[in-house]
Amino acid sequence: MKRLPIAFFARDATVVAPALLNKRLVAEGCAGRIVEVEAYTADDPASHSFRGRTARNDVMFGPPGRLYVYFTYGMHHCANVTTGCDGDGQAVLLRAALPLEGVEVMRARRHDRPDRLLANGPGKLAEAFAFGLGHNGRLAEIYDDGTPPPADPLVGPRIGITRAADWPRRYRVPPT
Repeated sequence: MKRLPIAFFARDATVVAPALLNKRLVAEGCAGRIVEVEAYTADDPASHSFRGRTARNDVMFGPPGRLYVYFTYGMHHCANVTTGCDGDGQAVLLRAALPLEGVEVMRARRHDRPDRLLANGPGKLAEAFAFGLGHNGRLAEIYDDGTPPPADPLVGPRIGITRAADWPRRYRVPPT
């Protein structure tokens, strides 16, 4: 198993997003297989970087391969991985992961939810992996364990947004 190099992330978010499917996300004593992501680029009206650099989104413009973590709806954190080149303002939202290691820890963090509900949404994923604002800007720990991304990922519109929601930038591992 090898950690993904920075060069992996130094590409357009729409290229990195499907390539992240089936990779291993590791954080705070837990690991999970990434099964759903969404791509956001600077020209995307739904992206936090669309209106330019701010204190909140600054990490999106910084080197690729970093975590961009933000607090939303006054109750949830969401974790992204920055992509593109320095100054691009791109990221991939980590929407869902299948728990692999540290499942008991995830259950405790998620208040003993059923395993299928531990990290099946961006806020749930952040809570299961204990992502908070203190992780913002850290190098993402994402690994390749030899499991390839799906040859034909499910591609569709993004959810939970109002602008450019119909853009086909949501990528998922098909059910088996």
